[in-house]
Amino acid sequence: MSPNTDVTPVACSFSVSGEGPPVYFVHGIGASRHTWENLIPLLDDAYTCVSYDLRGHGVSPCPPVPYSLDDLVADLEALRAQLGHERIHVVGHSLGGMIGPAYARAYHEHTLSVGLLSTAAFRTEDDSAKVLAVVQAMKDKGIGPMLDALTDRWFTEDFMARRPEVIQARKERVLATPADVFMDVFRIYATTEMAPWLHEVTAPCLVLTGELDGGCNPRLNRQIAAALPDSELIILDGLKHAIMLEASDRVAPPLRTFLDRVGTR
Repeated sequence: MSPNTDVTPVACSFSVSGEGPPVYFVHGIGASRHTWENLIPLLDDAYTCVSYDLRGHGVSPCPPVPYSLDDLVADLEALRAQLGHERIHVVGHSLGGMIGPAYARAYHEHTLSVGLLSTAAFRTEDDSAKVLAVVQAMKDKGIGPMLDALTDRWFTEDFMARRPEVIQARKERVLATPADVFMDVFRIYATTEMAPWLHEVTAPCLVLTGELDGGCNPRLNRQIAAALPDSELIILDGLKHAIMLEASDRVAPPLRTFLDRVGTR
């Protein structure tokens, strides 16, 4: 796939730490680069870790919606070019797990590997209907009233009881995201279907999700891994969707093993 040259990238706000091969971290809906703040310290002794805020999120520019997956891919490529890294590892969570492989498909010459964390493809009609029902409920009720339902999908009951401050911070980050941006990127996540083109992503890929993630469940991730030409699959037992916020210490070891193995080939 050739890059879409009709999009205008924005200069996203970013952070860099560590030294070594570059790893770019791409967060999901209504989040920010802070998604990775517990994970990066477990990797930046050996890797240059670049985290950034998607357009409309955190302190990055907020152009008018609608956005497209191509826009988000173009922003990542603009950041890579700005920082001067010739080839990069891309690790994305949720919507970021769609941006990563789409980037690798468009910019294979700049991609070392892709981490697809807690993402979805091969949705059945029932799967799609459930995601679109969440979108409709937010349209009908507003984002705020749906936050408890969303956090129930993202975090395990035990973690919510033990770490209420993390749950509250996640809610506040959603509410800090402009409502039209949140709804628009949720639309991208709900309507993107990677199944027709995943076989074109030739970079080594790590497919990783939580055992209890309802929307990005092991069934879908097994199909994702099977469709990719060069992939490995990791299922983390007992976790839902917000794996970096709840269990960075469990995500880091398989991610680091994968990065070490694929190296700079």
